[in-house]
Amino acid sequence: MEIKITTNQILKVLQILSWIIFMGLCVEAGGVIVNTIITTFINPQGVKNFWDGADYLSSVYKFDQGYFLVITLVMIIVAVLKTIMFYLIVKLFIDKKLSISKPFSLELKHFILIQVFLALGIGFFAHLGYNYTVWLTEQGVMDANLRSLNMDGADVWFFMAVVLFIIVQVVNRGIEIQQENDLTI
Repeated sequence: MEIKITTNQILKVLQILSWIIFMGLCVEAGGVIVNTIITTFINPQGVKNFWDGADYLSSVYKFDQGYFLVITLVMIIVAVLKTIMFYLIVKLFIDKKLSISKPFSLELKHFILIQVFLALGIGFFAHLGYNYTVWLTEQGVMDANLRSLNMDGADVWFFMAVVLFIIVQVVNRGIEIQQENDLTI
């Protein structure tokens, strides 16, 4: 007995995984935003359990609230950009703009190009946050776990942007070939 997995089945699984990741990223972005607002305006003691139950930012908050706001702002930007990235993936599945009969389209090219810029933005802000956090650590202001603050991995995001840009060029060439084939028929 042979089990055959079709492209539609794989796409359904990917759609479900995209929804799960999107919801998790929404929770992360919302959690950082809400915790920043609560810590800044309502309860400064909330910084001890800022995010993920870690007390990484309390020393920064006690030293200077401006430094705290810069770190949390970068965390918010990175989290929101990741959320937007997966929102667009989920939206692509919902709008059903992918056509198996004509896989190369301007919509696909546009989608991937937006993903390139989002990956570049995530990489840029993650790198900025990483360097800022390392600088604060060297100043003795904080001793942070960069992974828990989502400030690591900028190189991976830059690499992803380059790979996606190459894919955009392949899709662009596919669109040209597809248009030439449509004209010859």
